[in-house]
Amino acid sequence: EAAAWFLVAQLPSSSATHLVLSAEYQQQGKATCVSVNWTLGDPQLEVINTATGRRRDSGTPSRLCKHALFTRWSRLRTPSPTALMYSEAKVAARPYQTAKQQWFKSLQEMGLGTWVKKPPEQDQFLLSV
Repeated sequence: EAAAWFLVAQLPSSSATHLVLSAEYQQQGKATCVSVNWTLGDPQLEVINTATGRRRDSGTPSRLCKHALFTRWSRLRTPSPTALMYSEAKVAARPYQTAKQQWFKSLQEMGLGTWVKKPPEQDQFLLSV
């Protein structure tokens, strides 16, 4: 619990956090094969197969996939006359980069290891305008 609060305290002030704390922390021998997400306003939970990143009920990409989040983000910003590269937009997001670097640093300082990174090719896709 203290570790979670330490990590949150190190985030930039513009960050929003929602912690779920449990009195009993259990380490599992093997990760589950599903992930569940929801937000206020969603009509239902979204259950994702963690091996594929796709919805278990329909096989379609998750509403939290990079492309879906990038599309939503692009609707909030000033329109661009050219197509946007996800990797470039991510690098240019200074508050995100600051929070990410602090997260990586905190993991190291607390002896929790390093964040596993996916291949950079996965961030090299365009969003058509």
